[in-house]
Amino acid sequence: MTAPLDDGALDQLFRTARTYNGYTDKPVATEQLNGIWDLMKMGPTSANMLPARLVWCVSDEAKQKLAGCAMDSNASKIIAAPVSVVIGMDMEFYELLPELFPHTDARSWFTGEGKEQFRRDSALRNSSLQGAYFILAARALGLDTGPMSGFNNDAVDAAFFADQPNVKSNFISTLGYGDRSTVYERGPRPGFDRFNTIV
Repeated sequence: MTAPLDDGALDQLFRTARTYNGYTDKPVATEQLNGIWDLMKMGPTSANMLPARLVWCVSDEAKQKLAGCAMDSNASKIIAAPVSVVIGMDMEFYELLPELFPHTDARSWFTGEGKEQFRRDSALRNSSLQGAYFILAARALGLDTGPMSGFNNDAVDAAFFADQPNVKSNFISTLGYGDRSTVYERGPRPGFDRFNTIV
């Protein structure tokens, strides 16, 4: 049996963690990007499908390209961040299921007529889960994130997944060591009774 995390860990992952709009000049190493993946890949997805495909924009050229696909207020954040990340989703994730979920013929669950919406829903749901694991993994390793919408998905797909037409963008995020002066006042977080029902 595992023990509950201490308050320091809970604060770092959830209670005092924030979404950042800007970062310090401290760089993020490639080894840290590998470390984030090595944690986030361990989070559960349906049939271990792992549909997320990440593009880590580290170069100025890549960040400028991504910024060109985003609304103005997000573009400046993307360019200024040490790293900006595209979290994509492989719509043909099921082709890897014989490798990733060899216990049974899981590929057949997603192929055939009339399963297009099921495939899309599965890719979106599970890549979104992996995006959340990305945020928590970054926080666990002492980094901060700024996940965002506010971009043109078709433009991002053309810019970063042109050679992989089966991959579509889900959301994007900045990554680095957060500048505390750039966070907004925390929005309301209602108590249990507001949004929860026990039946």
